[in-house]
This record gives sequence, C-alpha cells and structure tokens, in this order.
Amino acid sequence: MKVCLVGSSGGHLTHLYMLKPFWQKHERLWVTFDKADARSLLQDEKVTPCYYPTNRSLKALIKNSFLAWRVLRREKPDLIISTGAAVAVPFFVLGKLLGAKSIYVEVFDRIDQPTLTGRLVYPLADQIVVQWEEMKQVYPKATNLGSVF
Repeated sequence: MKVCLVGSSGGHLTHLYMLKPFWQKHERLWVTFDKADARSLLQDEKVTPCYYPTNRSLKALIKNSFLAWRVLRREKPDLIISTGAAVAVPFFVLGKLLGAKSIYVEVFDRIDQPTLTGRLVYPLADQIVVQWEEMKQVYPKATNLGSVF
C-alpha cells in the first residue's frame, strides 16, 4: 500500500509523525511546508513541499490544488492521511476523484469543536479519527482512537 501523508508543518506534522507505527511499514510520501522542522523530521523521507500560508488563502488553495493533482496522478497513493490544516482539502477532494481512500485525524487540542479543515473534509473522508470521546458528537461517523501521543 502506498500512503500520502499531508499536513502543515508544526503540530499537524507532529501528529502525522506520531502515527509512525502505522506508516513506517508502507511505501509513503509526504506533502508539507518546506520549513526547518519538516526538513529535520523528514530528512530521510520522500517529501513534496506545498504552498503556504494556507489558512484562508485562496492563492495557496489554488496552487495546492494544482500540486495535489500533479502529486496524486504521479504517485497514485492508495491512502491519504492528514491531520490538517488547509493543505489537506485539495488532496482529499482530488484524491476522492482519483479513487484514493482518505483518513482525517482531528488534532488533539480539539476536544469539542471542529477545525475548519475537519468540517470541510468530513463529507469526503472515508474515515474520521478523533482523540476525544466528546468529538464524536461533532463528527458522528468518527472513530475515537484516543491520543496519538
């Protein structure tokens, strides 16, 4: 199985990295910001840099949509996993069109309110994972796996 891990740098990337027991046994590629923390953490991984800032930036959304199209068509991942933020949206939309499965993991610091990215990808994701039982009221089809930390 080929996995595409998509997320902003910082906390979102840390959340994705904490899923290492799952992704380390699969062929994978990463899509994240070209920032010091990402370069350090993913130095031995296959990484495609995405455009930022993404939060409420139409310009970055358009650029990342073209990037998602190129990456997904070239790499053909079976599964897309993301913890956000906005860079996940075009990957989930286009991934769905191209037949990839997707999992969205809502971040740990959201206990009873959804993120904007979570609200946008909820209808598209094949699986939503939350880290607090309270979040199942926000995302009824979610699975609570507890903390990834």
